[in-house]
Amino acid sequence: MRKVTLDEIMGLARYEKIRDEFRRRIIELKTPRRVAVGDRVTFVFENRETALFQMQEMLRAEHITDIDKVRFEVAVYNDLIPDDRELSATMLIEITEQAEIRPALVRLIGIDRAVSLHIGSQFTLPGVFEGGRSTEDNLSAVQYVRFPFSAEACTAFRDGTDEARLVIAHPHYHAQTVLSPDTRRSLAADL
Repeated sequence: MRKVTLDEIMGLARYEKIRDEFRRRIIELKTPRRVAVGDRVTFVFENRETALFQMQEMLRAEHITDIDKVRFEVAVYNDLIPDDRELSATMLIEITEQAEIRPALVRLIGIDRAVSLHIGSQFTLPGVFEGGRSTEDNLSAVQYVRFPFSAEACTAFRDGTDEARLVIAHPHYHAQTVLSPDTRRSLAADL
């Protein structure tokens, strides 16, 4: 998938004029791309449009206009865009009670080695997590994960014949979700 280039970034004044419509479009786009796996983990699958939206929103929120800082933000958010034959997602560990956050995250250390995407019984695609977001004694509640596909797995995913499931098989968190047809169609466009 093509990365966002600097010349595609709108200035703050121009972005403000189209923001409501762009935001509405992204919310609609993200609906099928948001997948809950159990009661505490949600994946939001990213693509070029979602990354561009996040870039524009960050620049707006931080009032960033300096070209070097804009360039930096573009590079950071471009990392969310999947490469060819790959899906990319932000994984959110959702813990609502403040007192539970640290203990719950400690219990989930290693979750970055326990996530996979299954296509029927034929393909198991382990999640490849961004480094530096977990250690032996600490885990961030926001993780970035990629699912690289072989050509055959891409074909099977697009075909839609076999069920596709997101699976978390962690000692303290077991859950799986079958991807809906709408989710699958949206994600297949990324491949």
